[in-house]
Amino acid sequence: MRTLAAACLLLLAALAQAQELEPRSYVNTPVGMNFLVVGLGYLDGDVLPDPATQLENAKVESLLPALAYAHAIALFGRSGKLDVVLPFACLDGSTLYRGQEFERDVCGWGDPSAKLSLNLFGAPALELEELPGYRQDLIVGVGVRIGAPLGEQDGDKLLNPGANRWWIKPEIGASKALGPLVLEVIGAAAIFGDNDDFYGHVKREQEPVYSLQGHVVWNFRGGAWAALDAAGYTGGRTTTDGVRGDDLQRNSRLGATLAWPLGRQHSLKLHASSGVSTHRGGDFDAIAVAWQYRWGGGL
Repeated sequence: MRTLAAACLLLLAALAQAQELEPRSYVNTPVGMNFLVVGLGYLDGDVLPDPATQLENAKVESLLPALAYAHAIALFGRSGKLDVVLPFACLDGSTLYRGQEFERDVCGWGDPSAKLSLNLFGAPALELEELPGYRQDLIVGVGVRIGAPLGEQDGDKLLNPGANRWWIKPEIGASKALGPLVLEVIGAAAIFGDNDDFYGHVKREQEPVYSLQGHVVWNFRGGAWAALDAAGYTGGRTTTDGVRGDDLQRNSRLGATLAWPLGRQHSLKLHASSGVSTHRGGDFDAIAVAWQYRWGGGL
């Protein structure tokens, strides 16, 4: 069973913009197939839509219901996907910021995002009936995700569901199959626009965050698969109201993902991850569950 890459992880990516873990981002999915994903993520720790905010003693819990849709496409004879994520976030907690204590309990829409990915090598565009004859070897692909500042954000509040800025994340990835074992690596750069209404109604700029993630995926018979995930991130230094911060990020995360088919059109995905080392921002634990329904493309 060819399925969308761990869709529940898109829910976490909608909030922690640069620190997602996405196994199976580059697989050969039958052209015309659609995926609807309903999921719920839970994050606990130092996590905000703007992960570079320098928090101290952060105790923030985030509940993330979300809806995602993806469509498998063909471009220049190669397989690809287009997905859209609509997140909702509930934040509850307290933290210190520049010596001042803040508390907030708020729910609202987060910033939506869309991603286009294309397999450049090793994954030709195929119809569903052609897929049984396909065997993956090496796949090389590229992708770009764009986030829009449409979520809830209040310049009088420090904790907000939205980040009030555009962002774009280009990436390149490779996936190598060794029988049922698949090895993956993805390099990316998250590039952020300015937040002109950061806390205190000041301008906030942020340098790009560079990431490298790797996955070891095992495909079971019947369509189930499991993955061990790891990633490292660096960059993201900010300038607030003209003052450059001492907040360079050098973080790493580990996680695991399990996908289990529930019949021909349904599947369930589970994910858990945690920060291993954190220099600035993004020190949180995360769990997510998602139900996926697929149709079209000859299914």
